Amino acid sequence: MKVTLLHYTPIYICSHAIRTCWQSFSKGDCGGEKDLELIDRVGNKFKHASTLEHLYYNFYIQGISRACLQELARHRIASLSVKSTRYTLKELKGEESFLPINAENIKRAKKYVVLMGESSGDSIVESKVESAESSIDSATNLAESIESKADSKLDSQIAKVDSASIHALENLRLILLENTSLDIAKYALIESYKTELTWSINARSLQNFLMLRSSKSALREIRHLALSIYEALPEEHKFIFLPYINEK
Repeated sequence: MKVTLLHYTPIYICSHAIRTCWQSFSKGDCGGEKDLELIDRVGNKFKHASTLEHLYYNFYIQGISRACLQELARHRIASLSVKSTRYTLKELKGEESFLPINAENIKRAKKYVVLMGESSGDSIVESKVESAESSIDSATNLAESIESKADSKLDSQIAKVDSASIHALENLRLILLENTSLDIAKYALIESYKTELTWSINARSLQNFLMLRSSKSALREIRHLALSIYEALPEEHKFIFLPYINEK
């Protein structure tokens, strides 16, 4: 997953909007400490959050799953322009088989699917493969071996799902090799298939997004996305959103 901040509204636009209400422009300092205090007091503490809508952020989000995209689309006060599978799904045609499941094929598959076991660039499936692949011939037996070596029940479940994602990716590749129409083939897409989008949102809506999606009860991937979006924000803007980072 990669989040890039493409553009954002300068902070003084928000303070100017607030000062418009009282015509207090002479008290401003063009986005300095006085203006920052005003934004925090009026927008956050006094809950006149409509003034924060003058701040807009444009992000380029890469490498999230279609499952995560569905969650993101529920935040309707935002604009999304998403990579079209109708025009780009043919990218799979040039790939070799993703089976059997081994370290090299897992690495190739990760270009197209989000593996749940990914952590610091690795996955539970990949970590289990190295010790199992030398003595395992079939992909089915390899998946069983991975599961048996998992450190916990959760790891076993994740390994099974990641293995299923890779098999589904291979099935989709085979469908495309039969020159199936992309409009038809896209119905075989799995939730873990990677996508990317340009996402634009105002500060008030972003506060709501961060409050809901930074929670530990949120889908793990969208929580990672929410925290990555917060980290991508300009340092001088983060005070607006810090109270909405949910650690519970």
